Formats: sequence, C-alpha cells, structure tokens
Amino acid sequence: MNQDWILQKKETRRTFSKATWVPLRASIDNEKGNVKKIGYINEFFGCGSVAFSPVHRAVAERLSWNDIGISSNIAPYAYHDGNYSTIDEYQYQDNEPIGIHLVLELSLPVVGGRQWILTPDLIAALRLIKEGSNWVRPEENFVVVAREVLNENGEQTLIEIKREFLLDYLAARNLSLRLSSYRQRLENVTSLETSEYAGLEDHQEEREQGRYELLIRSINDVFGGNWAMLRAWRTDVDEDEDAPVMGPETNDNTGHESSEGNKGGYDGVRVEGEFWRDEWIEHQGISKRVRGDSDLNLPQFIVETDSTRMASSELNNEDVGRWLWFRSSVVDELLGLRGFSLKWYTAETGAIQSTSGFSIHFGINSADFITIYAFDIARLPAWEQHIWAAQNIVPEGKVSSELLDSQVKAQPAQTHAVEELLFEVMDMLENGFKKKFNIALFSHDIDRSEALKKISRFTSKDQASLLRLTKEIVRVFSDRLNVQELRTLSTHSNKDKLGSNKLLQDVLAQKVGADTARKVFGPIVGAYDMRIGDAHPTSSKIGEALELAGINNENSFLKQGQQLISNIGQSIWFIGKMLFEKPQE
Repeated sequence: MNQDWILQKKETRRTFSKATWVPLRASIDNEKGNVKKIGYINEFFGCGSVAFSPVHRAVAERLSWNDIGISSNIAPYAYHDGNYSTIDEYQYQDNEPIGIHLVLELSLPVVGGRQWILTPDLIAALRLIKEGSNWVRPEENFVVVAREVLNENGEQTLIEIKREFLLDYLAARNLSLRLSSYRQRLENVTSLETSEYAGLEDHQEEREQGRYELLIRSINDVFGGNWAMLRAWRTDVDEDEDAPVMGPETNDNTGHESSEGNKGGYDGVRVEGEFWRDEWIEHQGISKRVRGDSDLNLPQFIVETDSTRMASSELNNEDVGRWLWFRSSVVDELLGLRGFSLKWYTAETGAIQSTSGFSIHFGINSADFITIYAFDIARLPAWEQHIWAAQNIVPEGKVSSELLDSQVKAQPAQTHAVEELLFEVMDMLENGFKKKFNIALFSHDIDRSEALKKISRFTSKDQASLLRLTKEIVRVFSDRLNVQELRTLSTHSNKDKLGSNKLLQDVLAQKVGADTARKVFGPIVGAYDMRIGDAHPTSSKIGEALELAGINNENSFLKQGQQLISNIGQSIWFIGKMLFEKPQE
C-alpha cells in the first residue's frame, strides 16, 4: 500500500449526498493476514443512517458515529409504564422517539448472527419487489432501486439505495436522512522508515466536512503489556450430597490465587488512518412516485405537419382531440422491455400493455406508422414518455382508419390481426388431430403472450429481421410438430427419414393428393427455407424461398412480415379444412 491509500484523500472527497447510490447501513471488513503480525492489511467501512423530521433537526445535528453508527441498537422495546417503542423508531432518550430507521436489524437468537431488513414502509411506498439481492420497481422497467451485499457467511454487509428513489420517499414523508460513516485503513509494516509511509507522523485534521486521524504505533504497544489474573472458588460444597446448597460467601469458605506477567515481543509498526463524517441527504420537495407530484421534466411531442410541438402537460387531457405519430419500431423496442406485452384488437389496431398499468391503444396507418391518441401517451410515466418521444415523427399517412373507427365512430372494425389468427388456426388444427386421430399434434405447449412478442409484423424491419421472424414462426409450428405421432399416420415409404413438415404434408396428401398438398404447403416450406437463410444470409435461395412463401418483396418490410404470418396462417387453416371438413352432399 502507499501514502495515498492510508491518507484516504481520494475517498474523503466523495460525499454520498451527490452519489448515485447511498448506503443506508454498511459494515464491510476486508482483511488479510494476522492482525498481530507484519504484513497484515485491513480496510473497514461502516455506515449508519436515521431519517429525521424538521422538528428534530436541531437534536439530530449533534448525533454522530457513536449515536447512529452500526453500534447503535435497533430493536423494539417495551417499557414497564406501558409505552412501547417499535423497531423502526430511533430514540434519543427513553420514550423520546425522534427519528426513523430505514434499515432494521434483527438479532437471530439460538441460530446466531443477525439480519438487516429494508423497512417495509419504504418497500410499500415505492412498490418494490425483492429479486435475489435486489429490490426492483416493476413499474419502471424493473429498475434496481435498492440492493444488498452478502459476505461469505450469508450476512448482509451493505444495503444501499439509489438516491433518486430515496429522495422521492424522503420528500413524501418530509424527512432528511442523516448518515454517519467511518472508514479505517491500517497496515502492519516492519518499520516506518523502510515502508511506503516514511515521513508520516501522527496527526489529526478537519477535512471535507469530516475528521481524519493518522495514528502510528508499534505493534507491541497495541497488543503487548502487563497482565494480571485472579481466580476465586468455593470450598464448602459437598459433591457427594444429592442437592447441595451453598451458604453465604465468607473468607472461610472461599479460596483464591492470583498471577501476573508481561506479554510482548511483537515486532513491527502499525500504521492506521481513520476518517469520520456526518452528512445530510436532503430531499428536493418533489415526490413523483410516492405522492404523485407532477413531473417537471416531461418531453414535448410533434403534433403538426410543420413540426410544431406541444408539451406533454398540455396533451394530458382526455379531451385534447389530437393524435401523435410514431415509427413502428417503437413497438418492438417496448416489447423488448420486461413485463410489456402486445394485444391485438383488429387487423390494424391493438394495445401495448405497460408495466405501469396503462394500455396504449394504437393503430397502424397506410404509411406503416403508429398513430395514438395523444392523451394515452401524455398520461404515461415520464420514463415511458421519453421512449415514445424518441420515436415521435411529423404526421404522415393520416390517422389509422381502424383506430378512428374505434375512437371516433365507435364502430370497431370487424377484422382480425394475422398474428392472432396464426395462433388460432394452430389451435384449431391441434384440436382436429386430437378429435379425429386421438394424437397430440404438437410435442409441447408455448406461452402465447411471449410468442406474440416475437411473432409480430413489427419485428420485420429489414431482410435480416424478416428472416429471424421466419425462424420464430418455424419454431412455434414446424419444430413443435410431434414427429413420432405423425409417423404413425404417414404411409410414405421413407417416413422414418422424413422431417416434421414432410410428414404432415404426407398425411394431407393421403386425403387431397400430392399436388394439392404440395401447393398448400408452399408458404410453410418457403418459410422453412428462409429459416435456413437466416443462418446463411448470402444464400441465393432466399429469393426463391420468399417467392415460395408468397411474399411480395416490393412491399415494406413491415408488410412483408405481415404477409408472411398471414400466408403461413392460411396454409395451416387449409390443412385443417381439407383434413377435417365434412364433404357437402
């Protein structure tokens, strides 16, 4: 180690009042070697905290490491006069609660150790859930709000919280958080003169609103010295008695002995640097999450064809009467966030289900842009609005006609999204096989809501993503086909070597003939060939596969994706229709 390390100048310049993460409680001890021998190195950081209201600010200003540090007692207490102190109360004197503990400490009797708990009120107010060693807020994309660090014994050594969320909570309760921290660094060296610390002397100084002390002592002075021991015992107990009783203690029934000596011989010098600091974490009077205060940092949105913008606050009115336009890629971006989902209403309208609890009703217009009623965006939490604002564009292609049918005419279009139809016809085909052949067509089930995130026209933005969309469709249909069961139905001479699609095609061919079956399976086979093209994008067969799948490559990639899903869905529907529809008389 060196002088910069022991003097801690770099660390003491940083205050927690401006840090991203604020420790609520910490006891981190990193040591190497034997504390009584040369070569020992230790670094300790401890921090305690208590929240105070303005009423008790004057008293709290006098509290320091010995009062609110990690040695302070955090426990409930029942007084004999009937009063009771809850575990989260900080008491300056008996029956005088003046502060709130944000981290509670539970001692674990019998099993030993202790456990730190983030106060339930903070968890409930910020609506957090525990995942592993983190507390996350699902409403804000599962952002990590607080976290803990465990040592090798499974005990917490640190619980810290993001300052942004801490300030929100403190503002809602009108509290200020007082932190008291202590950092110690020490090293045992052979001698001061031959070490990196040569030239240093004992000193104390006020520094960075804290106090630093350097202490240099011989190891022998720390651990050596005189010792004395006194042993006393009773002489009047008859060990042969069944139930002996000792009488009062006197000089006649006691014995004693004493000894003393000197222990020393420790070599080396102990160099120790310590820093104490007390600081306040002050809120800014705004609580957007807990109290629901207005967010002053909301974006603006383009509302006119000349790029005129309006503030989100002006659009946050159900009667605003305006729509906003967005690139369609925003849907795929949102679906990539945890907890978001897609729901379809009609062929061109649907909703993005947000983790904040809102449902954003959208429509796709003739130019492949997303149109949304402005109020539906303006009422979202700020972090979601900023995602939408980044994809906001000048109005083009008018408002989605099917969205207007629903929101203006109150006559929703009687159409269906190809994405929903794809899963519906797969279910119909599976039910048909179960009813007629008593077999399971698919080898396993899928999570439809998760599959809809990946099987969507919005995922198709270029040729590479179109090929990836194909792979997802093949995964939920062709790759799930129950090959073993289909082989029991196939009459093909080489059925043991056929793949899933060919086996199903052979089953259909038995009913309608090989040529018709081949025509029906065209889009499915084309999609399967495109899936191979995803792994080999330079393949010359991609163009042929697109043609076989019935995709017009002059369309936009969004429409190509829609067409791909539609064509495969139609093929699956025709398979079921031809296999299970009863012939008309």
